[in-house]
Amino acid sequence: MTAPSMSDARHSVQDYIDELPAWADGTSVGHPPMTAMQWRIWSLAAAGKFFEGFVVFMTGVALPLIGREFGLRGSSSGLISAAALFGILVGAIGLGGLADYFGRKRMFVVEMIIFVGFLAMLTLANNAIAIIACLFGLGLALGCDYPTAHMIISENIPTTSRGRSVLGAFAFQAIGALSGTAVGFIVLRNHPALDAWRWMYATAVVPALGVMIGRFSITESAHWLLNRGEVIRAERAVARLLARRPQYPHVVSLRERAKHLVERARSAHIGRLFAGGHNLRATTLASVPWFLQDLSTYGIGIFTPTLLAVAFGAAPSHTRTTADLIASQVLAAKGSALISLFLIAGILAAIVLADQVGRIKLQIAGFIGCAAGLSLAAISTVLAGAPHIALIFAGIMLFDFMTNLGPNAQTYLIAGEVFPTDIRGMGAGFAAAFAKTGAVLTAFLFPILLSEIGTRALLWWLIAASLLGALTTWLFRIETKGVRLDRIGIPTATEALGTRAQAAEPERLYAAGRKPETPEDKACPIS
Repeated sequence: MTAPSMSDARHSVQDYIDELPAWADGTSVGHPPMTAMQWRIWSLAAAGKFFEGFVVFMTGVALPLIGREFGLRGSSSGLISAAALFGILVGAIGLGGLADYFGRKRMFVVEMIIFVGFLAMLTLANNAIAIIACLFGLGLALGCDYPTAHMIISENIPTTSRGRSVLGAFAFQAIGALSGTAVGFIVLRNHPALDAWRWMYATAVVPALGVMIGRFSITESAHWLLNRGEVIRAERAVARLLARRPQYPHVVSLRERAKHLVERARSAHIGRLFAGGHNLRATTLASVPWFLQDLSTYGIGIFTPTLLAVAFGAAPSHTRTTADLIASQVLAAKGSALISLFLIAGILAAIVLADQVGRIKLQIAGFIGCAAGLSLAAISTVLAGAPHIALIFAGIMLFDFMTNLGPNAQTYLIAGEVFPTDIRGMGAGFAAAFAKTGAVLTAFLFPILLSEIGTRALLWWLIAASLLGALTTWLFRIETKGVRLDRIGIPTATEALGTRAQAAEPERLYAAGRKPETPEDKACPIS
């Protein structure tokens, strides 16, 4: 096998990543093969998403035990369930945006150090304040991971496989959710005591430490380095990223590409997210649907064990002893684990379809499907017995499948793709933080609203939010399927030509002795 020459200095980082090798007769390979470094980056990013699902959804199993051990009720319980989500909110914009300044790799490592430290302290926490602080710290790390994990994959992966690679890693959030509920069940069966929650979180410490060490070994994003004007480091990063046998490309040169990028990187600030045109549209598309999606997903996800316990007649009011509480949580964990299988099925469908159907169509269809699933759950509230339980399961299963096929997967994918490289971390971080305000509000208010307005009214509000998400996605749509990251936010040649032609039209008409047509002329034509 041979490789075409790519020594032209005008080639970009993405040109080298997307380069196709060729056989001796000139026939090219269908897709760029992944290198060992690309697979390492992908697997370490996937591990971060696993821990997010593991910790957040395990909290749903652990929360009643923590509440009973420390005598927590009402708002105190809500604070614990919202602590990690509030940390994600702060971490996404406070730490994730720093990846535009300090680099993708550095923040990729820092977030894991924070995660391991707070996870270890959580297992030893001896009061509610310490628990809230540790869960908030875990959230900081997970929030930083939202933009950095996406960028560390997408900026090092061929364009043709970017969608399925990012979503393939994101799928580990669902696997983590299933694992979290499964571990909770196993621990409760083998250690039926109030302090079982400590052992649940302890199971993740050693694996997380291994992931932290592994992240030191990856290469920095060459896209980011080039935007910073660090041409030599960018060339070395591309060479290390694409190291393979036989080696191609043989020479990496990025000097010409770097000249026009440095000024853009220096002007990167949060105000650019709200500048007119592409950036404002991208910020709206990335943020608002994600916020609306999190209102439903985190509320349903975190409290699924509790909802199922209620469905089976094991409501908190029925638990008289610690043994009753543990028994009801074991039962709920089983049902939650079963339902989590539909999260995995949904994300697998998204992986297959994202690069074929497109992000926007899947997100709109997913929002509508979420509304349908929540509608089934709402209808179940007027029934009793077996139909009541069947509709709750059917509604949550449909919701979980459609949310991971659509908005839960696609909002994450879109947020890391629609912004230019120099503000990609900031934009994706802002979108994640804005979205997590919905998650925090849901986690804190969900128990209160359940008791104040009832399950049925709450579900109808969530249905409305899903339908609004579909509408917003359509109105502000930006399809990124098959679009190269180094072209995001840059007008195409046709668009640029059209803009220049439009600007030159008045001068051409005046030179020909004709008056340019004004908007008023178009509104009131003269016959």
